[in-house]
Amino acid sequence: MKAVKTKKRGGLPRDYRDGYLQGYHLGLCEAVKRLNTPEVGERQPLKLMYVPQGFQAIDTGVAEALRLLVSELIICPPETMLEVASRELPEAVLVMNGLHVFPENHLEQITAIRQLGIPAAIWFVDDPYFTEDTSVICRHYDYVFTHELGCVEFYRSLGTASVHYLPLCVNPQMFYPRHTGPQYHYDVVFIGNAFRNRTELFDELVPFLRGKKVLIAGGFWERLAHFEELSPYIREGFIPPEETANYYSGAKLVINIHRPWEGGMDNRNTFQLPSLSINPRTYEISACGTMQLTDIRQDLDIHYKPGRDLETFASADELKRKIDYYLNHDKERRQYALRGLQTTLRRHTFTSRLPHLLGVLTSRG
Repeated sequence: MKAVKTKKRGGLPRDYRDGYLQGYHLGLCEAVKRLNTPEVGERQPLKLMYVPQGFQAIDTGVAEALRLLVSELIICPPETMLEVASRELPEAVLVMNGLHVFPENHLEQITAIRQLGIPAAIWFVDDPYFTEDTSVICRHYDYVFTHELGCVEFYRSLGTASVHYLPLCVNPQMFYPRHTGPQYHYDVVFIGNAFRNRTELFDELVPFLRGKKVLIAGGFWERLAHFEELSPYIREGFIPPEETANYYSGAKLVINIHRPWEGGMDNRNTFQLPSLSINPRTYEISACGTMQLTDIRQDLDIHYKPGRDLETFASADELKRKIDYYLNHDKERRQYALRGLQTTLRRHTFTSRLPHLLGVLTSRG
């Protein structure tokens, strides 16, 4: 199902033309990056302990930004939080997510840390998909930050006094426009696990995708009703962040489909809170200087301008029309990609996001 080499414009092979256009686009991306270097705020006189969650893309971005933003940073794994805090006596502790890789005694450790007089903050970045767990975890922290707009009042209703909306963002040292080899060049890319809404959409796209160079990557895609027809496009399994960035950079278009929030086998959203906020992929795709086609979340236009920075779709038919249009309009596709990159670098990096969190901790608000 790979695209056949054709000749276009004076008999030049399509691969040659695409290579030229990629180089031209990367040059424009470099100009955007030079003119929009993320600013680093004033370093806070704060000794902070950071406990990562084991997800490289977010953890690395947070750690690198904090090294620039606080006077002293201590990083320790979840298993040794109390031991390290007792020895180092940080002025505050920041825990990332508190889910998945955290030990059973996670909350006991946090309680003991707070008994030492050290305030503890948590940033939930998987909301609202684990409210069965986070509804318990939030009660053990002094400060709760959530990337999900729809969870702010929920955590306040559970008695947490200091709850703050802190959207996700991107590490531009990991996700950035780069030259990629032909193995990463696709017309259309989607990377993510096969949640129900995603399989339903791709099942509707089956005839439309024929003849296009497509990559669908992630886990559980055997759930597709039309798995056999789509299997030539599918790469099963986890894609590391660096390779994900290669695929994003090499693609003409990247599709972003948010996971469903309803309860079921993929979620622990016991409280059935609707998801209103965009996912980390929204930032990561745009940071790679590639045009994005995304479904719509309520807070999308707080962070990006649809119709300028990226394009949206509300149905399979609308997505088909827009894929066809932008695959055949290189200049417009490139303009979207450059504007999305500019907005991301100006507003949505960890160095621009974390000063708000640090301001809350240092003001004890």
